[in-house]
Amino acid sequence: MGSLFIKKVTINWEKISQESDLRQIQSLQGIKEIALERPVTFFCGENGTGKSTLLEAIGIAFGFNPEGGTVNYSFSTFDSHSALYQALTLSRGLSKNRWGYFLRAESFYNVATKEMEYGDIAHPSMKLHQLSHGESFLTVLGKRLSDPGLYILDEPEGALSPQSQLGLLVLMEEAVKAGAQFIIASHSPILLGYPGADIFSFSQEPLKKIGYEETESYQVMEMFINNRDGVLKQLFHGFSE
Repeated sequence: MGSLFIKKVTINWEKISQESDLRQIQSLQGIKEIALERPVTFFCGENGTGKSTLLEAIGIAFGFNPEGGTVNYSFSTFDSHSALYQALTLSRGLSKNRWGYFLRAESFYNVATKEMEYGDIAHPSMKLHQLSHGESFLTVLGKRLSDPGLYILDEPEGALSPQSQLGLLVLMEEAVKAGAQFIIASHSPILLGYPGADIFSFSQEPLKKIGYEETESYQVMEMFINNRDGVLKQLFHGFSE
C-alpha cells in the first residue's frame, strides 16, 4: 500500500469572512486540522451538517473540477460550491501521482455530458447517458479505479442498489490494494462498513471520529430491521395524532 495522497486538511478561518455561512456549520466550528490516517475515510451525518461542503472543498483544493470528473476536467455549468476551499491547506503524502476522480451525484449528468464531448479515438466515450443512473456510476468507478489515485465520492449510494453498493466495496478494496485513497461522504450503512475505515461524524459538535456501530445510519437501520413493525407503528401513530 502506497503513501496517502492527503494526510491532513488544515482550515485557516482567518480566510473566511465573519459574515460567511461557513461559520454557521456547527460541526466545523473550532476545527483547524483533520488528520487522514487511513486509505478510506468517511464523512457521515445528517443532511445539512457540512460533510459534502467539506468534501467538495477538499476536492477543489486538490485540483478537481468543482462539478466533478478527473483532474483533467475543466468546465462550469453552475457554480454551487462554497468558498471553503480557499481556506484549506492540504498536507500531501509522498506520491506524485495526480490521478483520481471526484464524483458528485448532483452534477453527474453534467460530467457525463462532458465525458462525451471529451471523447476521441484514443479515449472513446463511455456513453454514460445510454445507461441507467446506477449503471453509469458503476461504469465510471469500474474504469476509473484501475490506478492508484485520490477518489472523492459524494454520496455515491444515491444511485446504487444495495447489491451495487456491495460491488462498490469490492472495487474500493481492489483500488486500496493498488494504492488508492478514498474520501467519501455517505449515509449508507453498507459502504460505511468498509473494514478499517475512519469515520468522522458531522452530527457531533465539533466534528468527531466514531466507530461504525455509533453511526446514525447503522443504528437506524438496525432498529428498523430488528423492529420494523414497532418503528412503523410509532411513526404512523405520530402522524395520526
